[in-house]
Amino acid sequence: MSSSTTGTSRVTVPEATTVNLWERVWRMNGVSVVLFFVAAYLVYGSQPKMGASANELIAFYEGDRTRILIAAVIFGLAVLNLMWFGAAIRTTLIEAGTGGWGAATIAASGAVGGVLLVLMAISAALTFTIGGPGAAALASGLNDLVWTGFVLSSFPRAMFVMSGSFGLWRAGIISNALFTAGVVCVVLGVLGGTTWFSSGFWAPDGAYSQFIWPTVFLVWILAVTAILARQRPSNREGW
Repeated sequence: MSSSTTGTSRVTVPEATTVNLWERVWRMNGVSVVLFFVAAYLVYGSQPKMGASANELIAFYEGDRTRILIAAVIFGLAVLNLMWFGAAIRTTLIEAGTGGWGAATIAASGAVGGVLLVLMAISAALTFTIGGPGAAALASGLNDLVWTGFVLSSFPRAMFVMSGSFGLWRAGIISNALFTAGVVCVVLGVLGGTTWFSSGFWAPDGAYSQFIWPTVFLVWILAVTAILARQRPSNREGW
């Protein structure tokens, strides 16, 4: 009897309050993800299109060097918050008995963060090398690599949406209607990985890849944040 009482009261009332506070913070982290990504985009500016001329590349990467490097810092914070948000989803799914989907969420968030950080690092590196002799051809190739890499990042982003949506639905946390909306987001994400036209709406630097699918992704993050915020925190020491 004494052992049972001790086992169930490991977390005292002040400790439990602290745990619940931190858990609420992590569950609301999706708001920070969206704010940092939007801020980074606004500071970064409009990246040269694929096949841009040497003058356009130099004007952007050399002329806007300070803006790009500031955006890189903000972007790094966005990725950091994204991975914390993935951890919050995973914890919720584990408590609900769908830990498999939670593991998939962690893997997807790590993949998204890794790919996006590499792409941002390439842009930041170009601000230091764009003015060098014979650098125009290399800069053009790396600029195109950023665009194509962003297209391919659609797949881990779609996996992140899929694992979170399926996991929350299997756990009974979201309704069939919300699950259907999540599936639509997954389909839109996978389509983002097919934007390989040479120009126009369906090009790597076109409107779908650059605006529509990223907006859908961020809206999904905000929706899941609202769902997680309504979940009752637990008195465990996991945070």
